[in-house]
Amino acid sequence: MSPDSVAPGSVRSAAELNERIRSLWLRAGGSLSPQERAEYELLVVEWAAAMRGRVVEAA
Repeated sequence: MSPDSVAPGSVRSAAELNERIRSLWLRAGGSLSPQERAEYELLVVEWAAAMRGRVVEAA
C-alpha cells in the first residue's frame, strides 16, 4: 500500500476522504489495480464512518 494509505484509527474529514478517493480514480485512469482496489475499499469504509459521525453530530 502507498504511504498515503489509510492508517487504522485515523481521523479525516469526509471531504478529505472524498478528495483522496477522487484522486485515486484519476491516477488510476478509471481502472484500479488490486492494490489500488484495496486502498479504495479502505478509503470508502473510512469515508462512510466519517459520514456517520457527521449524522450523529447533527442529531
